[in-house]
Amino acid sequence: MANEAESFRLAFREEARELLVELESCLLELNEKGGDGELVARVFRALHTIKGSGAMFGFDALAAFTHKLENAFDEVRQGRLGMTPQLVDLTLAALDQIRAMVEQEAGEAAADPARCAAILEGVSALTGEAHRGNAPAAAEDSDSGARDRGGATAASKAGGFESGATAQVWRILFTPGPDLMRNGADPLLLLRELGQMGRLTAEASMEGIPPLRKLEPERCYVRWKLRLETTAGAKVSLDAIRDVFIFVEDACTLEIECEGTAGRTAEAGPEAEAKTDAGLKQPAGDVSARALEEKRKNPGRREGDRENAGSLRVPAARLDQLVDLVGELVTVQARLTALAARSEDAAVLAVGEEIERLTSALRENSMTLRMVPVRATFERFRRLVHDLGRDLGKNVELTIEGAETELDKTVIDQLGDPLMHLIRNSMDHGVETPEVRAGAGKGRGATIHLAARHAGASVLIEVSDDGAGIDREAVRARAIERGLACEGAALTDSEIFGFIFQPGFSTAREVTDLSGRGVGMDVVRQRVESLRGTIEVSSRRGQGTTVTLRLPLTLAIIDGLLVTVGDGSYVLPLSSTLECIELTREDIAAANGKHVAYVRGEMVPYVRLRETFGVRSEAPGREQIMVVENDGGRCGLVVDRVLGDCQTVIRNLGSLYRHVQSVSGATILGDGTVALILDPQRLVQEAMRTKAQEGRGRVSPPC
Repeated sequence: MANEAESFRLAFREEARELLVELESCLLELNEKGGDGELVARVFRALHTIKGSGAMFGFDALAAFTHKLENAFDEVRQGRLGMTPQLVDLTLAALDQIRAMVEQEAGEAAADPARCAAILEGVSALTGEAHRGNAPAAAEDSDSGARDRGGATAASKAGGFESGATAQVWRILFTPGPDLMRNGADPLLLLRELGQMGRLTAEASMEGIPPLRKLEPERCYVRWKLRLETTAGAKVSLDAIRDVFIFVEDACTLEIECEGTAGRTAEAGPEAEAKTDAGLKQPAGDVSARALEEKRKNPGRREGDRENAGSLRVPAARLDQLVDLVGELVTVQARLTALAARSEDAAVLAVGEEIERLTSALRENSMTLRMVPVRATFERFRRLVHDLGRDLGKNVELTIEGAETELDKTVIDQLGDPLMHLIRNSMDHGVETPEVRAGAGKGRGATIHLAARHAGASVLIEVSDDGAGIDREAVRARAIERGLACEGAALTDSEIFGFIFQPGFSTAREVTDLSGRGVGMDVVRQRVESLRGTIEVSSRRGQGTTVTLRLPLTLAIIDGLLVTVGDGSYVLPLSSTLECIELTREDIAAANGKHVAYVRGEMVPYVRLRETFGVRSEAPGREQIMVVENDGGRCGLVVDRVLGDCQTVIRNLGSLYRHVQSVSGATILGDGTVALILDPQRLVQEAMRTKAQEGRGRVSPPC
């Protein structure tokens, strides 16, 4: 039972983390759009979910803290409180504390009690709750009364409830299903929450309790007949009552009936009489079209969303283990294929081909399981831009494009820090203040754009801004000052912008909280390269800067072409290879010593890997050109032979090879030998860089 309870708590933490990201996004949208009704409803339901789930799984402090925020947004939802920037800022600050409470028992963080009290005081000042009595205290009385009476009858009085006032009366029949308590739900907590809405009377029916020998301790056999009476000043809607049972509506039977009005006041007239006679009745299972649409739009109501009934949560570690096992299977399958190819037994060949087909299908499916959209990673930066804009006095909007683009979860998990550094750099160095922008003829509000898109077997992620751009000459001067370049050297824009990724490099003369220490951009490059990715910068003075990250879709298994250069075996990623053509000695002679080949009338430059790797043995009479695609167009890589395609499990080379840029990993072939996995993009870039340096008569900076 202890392990099961802990598994529920872990599931709650995971759910709460997702909801907190959703909440931040909605709050920042509300800050821009004002009191958008749909966004307010999403915030309310997400807070309600966190509060209710937290209470169920023992996060009592979190539930009590979140309850105050939920009340504030209920006021906004009912139109009694305006959606103000102050409320948004307080709620954002509260989310930081909720996040700390969620992680607290895991030893990752701890909430600040003084900060929590200050936030609640600010919320109470906005809602005026301090002047309206203490409803939560009455709710505690209700729950206490219910327990004192063994659940048979309970009554609670909401703050400000006066006898004789016009009221609504709701009758609720609540029958828990067999799995309600097994899923961690506590019926008494539901009664407590209902008690906060008004005067609650609960009658428990014990008819369903079986003999002791047949009783299942994890099953609830009791059902409740509930009567909820509310004052006219605090009318409760059908949806509000349904929200109480939001977590268990698929695990219970629920009927809700409204009797209309009870009691008389001087103002009660024929209209009230008509309401009393007409009444209202709607079983909980009879969901209106409006409610269904609201459910679809509000991801906060996850427990009640039947569309997700066919999905399940799996820990990332299990998926990683699955992919590792599939990787081992791919290696063994390659050995089997090699053995079958040397065998003359047709049955063995057939089995080998069938296992190869099944392994390929299993590999594709296992890799798909780890692919997740970049949306959550992108959305988390709305809060960063909002806070930095406030601190720096800059008006900046974050726009997002391609959030549905999918990447391997391993890549996404390591993408957060590089993107954070890039956005902070754009906010501090790139984006100007509103006054400076206005003086330059720009709009006072700046934009930082996050975009993702597929490019073959890679994903391109761009961070761009419409700010001042990079001062090319300032970067060049700083590079010369630090000895990274020679005075008078002819440098391309790519080379100049590449200096900003050097450790400790900064053009800022003053150190601020955000920049000036020369750290951050070198971290970005190191992290991107550790992911087998590349990073490029383009900028135009006065118009803005774009940083492009090229990342692989996955870090585990790729399709490749096995080639040889001299005595060595290498793998080229199949996704970046366009075609393969022959290169004869006659072709080499016709090019007059230049490394170019004509492919269907088009001149394609190539890189001889024999020269790159320093292979001294004699080249074969006919070599092969692997034509690959890079950012500058098509280019060829010349190899001795192409042995065929293979499924490649990528293995890290270790720290000793971390500076070898043109090799992205290694793999074990079917015969047990090791082959290096080449990075065509970096091979071409390195060859171009070397050629350019030779043409300018220098090797590399510094002088």
